[in-house]
Amino acid sequence: MHPQHEAADRGPVAVLVVTWNSAAVLPGFLAALPKAMAGLDWRLVVADNDSADDTVAVVRALAPEATVVETGRNGGYSFGVNAALGAAGGWEGGFSAALVCNPDIRMSEGCAATLVDALGTELPDGDRVGIAVPLLYEEDDALIHSLRRESSVSRAFGEAVLGNRRAGRFPALSELVTDPAAYAGRTRADWATGALMALSRECLDACGPWDESFFLYSEETEFCLRARDLGHVTRLEPAARAVHLGGDSRVSPRLWSLLTVNRVRLYRRRHGFAATVVFRGAVLLRELSRAALGRAPSRAAVAALLTTAATSPAAGGQSRQEV
Repeated sequence: MHPQHEAADRGPVAVLVVTWNSAAVLPGFLAALPKAMAGLDWRLVVADNDSADDTVAVVRALAPEATVVETGRNGGYSFGVNAALGAAGGWEGGFSAALVCNPDIRMSEGCAATLVDALGTELPDGDRVGIAVPLLYEEDDALIHSLRRESSVSRAFGEAVLGNRRAGRFPALSELVTDPAAYAGRTRADWATGALMALSRECLDACGPWDESFFLYSEETEFCLRARDLGHVTRLEPAARAVHLGGDSRVSPRLWSLLTVNRVRLYRRRHGFAATVVFRGAVLLRELSRAALGRAPSRAAVAALLTTAATSPAAGGQSRQEV
């Protein structure tokens, strides 16, 4: 039994990890977990999406108390999250909050308790913190800009013309939040990258399952926006910190294509056809400009945008640790 945290009086915190060929990164994640979860009563659930390596064996050897869900197929990240949530929901008394983690996250000491303590905080407009996220860092201690604004036509064109990092200084012109002040305090965001997030039980109950139609990428965006619509907002807790080993979505043509197409698909879910045509054109303009500079991921994204309907399901391989 892990030590009980005074705020978690309705059940343990469910630590949910979705794996796919994650054997190489799991030992570091598991080694950091006890200090990261200090002060909390917690249980670990690993949903493995049919790994071809020793992922399951590593979990059983290094964390024998964990609940392991072998899903039997590579159904995507949301599919894995939902499988892990289902297993946690079967515990006697349920769970009080969930921590959704990439296996390549390395949480700092006390990170989880800081995030969990923030959940349920009532904000001045009556909304509550339903999703709490930490500051994320690269292995070299560089801050990761993990906060995002909701997609819009003006932001898509701003990123196409200026690039998302330059445009990020202007809220109307980029989804990416780059203002240093935003990362210095408790900042409310439309959504945040999904490498590590704490979810309140109230938020999960209100929102229901994660959307499995997004195989990889945009699933956390969809969930955060859906939660916000229901009054459960996303907020950065800067006292909580973690290292994200990162991945290759920025350099892999396949993953960048999937990320780009799913942005358009999610926009179509929340807006009309005409607005989506304009938004898709702005996203295409951005990728065309970068493809002209010889960037292979953007060339692949252009091809995907031209051949994939905005409403079609995504396809391809999956590993959230590649985000």
